[in-house]
Amino acid sequence: MGKNWTEADIPDQSGRTAVVTGANTGLGFETARALATKGAKVVIAVRDVSKGRAAVEKISSAHPGVDVSVLELDLSSLASVRQAADRLRAEHERIDLLLNNAGVMYTPRASTADGFELQFGTNHLGHFALTGLVLEQMRGLAGSRIVSVSSIGHRIMSAIDFDDLTFDKGYNRVAAYGRSKLANLLFTYGLERRLRAEGAATSALAAHPGVAATELGRYFPPLDFLARYAPWVAQSPAMGALATLRAATDPEAAGGQYFGPKGIGEIIGRPGVVTSSRRSHDQALQDRLWQVSEDLTGVTFPL
Repeated sequence: MGKNWTEADIPDQSGRTAVVTGANTGLGFETARALATKGAKVVIAVRDVSKGRAAVEKISSAHPGVDVSVLELDLSSLASVRQAADRLRAEHERIDLLLNNAGVMYTPRASTADGFELQFGTNHLGHFALTGLVLEQMRGLAGSRIVSVSSIGHRIMSAIDFDDLTFDKGYNRVAAYGRSKLANLLFTYGLERRLRAEGAATSALAAHPGVAATELGRYFPPLDFLARYAPWVAQSPAMGALATLRAATDPEAAGGQYFGPKGIGEIIGRPGVVTSSRRSHDQALQDRLWQVSEDLTGVTFPL
């Protein structure tokens, strides 16, 4: 794989449909913009429809003729996830790319509409449910991919206590974020194993942006400051999105791979294949999380 992969390396995406969650700003916006300019039909799946429409207008104004639309999706509500999946199935015969990008980070203690800890419920369970509900639209399509966005934070305080998923023993926002990002990887690797066993045409991959100057750091001022004012330890949203875009579109990318910046500490740099923690490759842990996720969401995969 080339070491200096850029947006210019994205192959033509004409005829393909891509769903990008959380695409009204930051990494998701840049991902949606790049795919749309390469010819894909892009669905921006966002909680705030007005912000989604503004993002569509921004992309369309800069790139006339692109096909970008908005879908209401609140990943912190399973009812909203199901409604969004119903619309996707009704309005799109095919989904070639599902990019599970949306997320929250270091939030104060809060719960989703269904009573889950907010970071775990939004970052993992919401995407788990959405993926399972639209997989039938994907698994027969050659080259279709599911890319989940994790983080270098998956290595930090990320043990999953299945007896205390709601942090009743004491909430730690860093641990909650690390747990949710580890879950993204456990889900990706577990899904890829199941897809291969099924002989499905779809592949599951993961990516992380390093440190990027986005709104994600708004609950952690030091990180937000560094991302915005210390460019040697942060990169732009467009650069941060490259790892996701490469995982989604590079013809040489393979299921089960994890992409991120190749600079020091994976903080900044051009995207390439990187490694994840030993814990993320624990198949017993992957399977336990899978079963718990099915139980909590009520969503079973057609595999």
